[in-house]
Amino acid sequence: MRRINVVTSFLEHDGKILILRRSNKVRTMKYKWAGISGYIEENETALERALKEMQEEVGLKKEDVKLVRAAEPLEVPDMEQDILWVVHPHLFKTSNTNIKLDWEHDQYKWIEPEDIANYDTVLMLRETLLRCL
Repeated sequence: MRRINVVTSFLEHDGKILILRRSNKVRTMKYKWAGISGYIEENETALERALKEMQEEVGLKKEDVKLVRAAEPLEVPDMEQDILWVVHPHLFKTSNTNIKLDWEHDQYKWIEPEDIANYDTVLMLRETLLRCL
């Protein structure tokens, strides 16, 4: 099983969490709800990647968000792809709700954290969120 390090960030505003629905243009997990995610590149920290993905996927800059917590990584086995995702969870706060989606997503919603179980999500998104709360 290949190990791949990724970051998954959650954005909080007024007690609600932002989730994004993956579009049909992405390679994996199409139409699944997710956080703001991306592959951690060589020679960068998880926080650096989290901030890059924030800007790329929802159009928010470093000054638009405030880090609340960087949680312990979570191992998420994906038997279908024979990958062990090592997810580095982050929680940010923002007062800017002007979300601009890129091609990777086709919808977004602000939800109550406990409602995440009601969505068809990427693997272990609820557990990833719980690490941050």
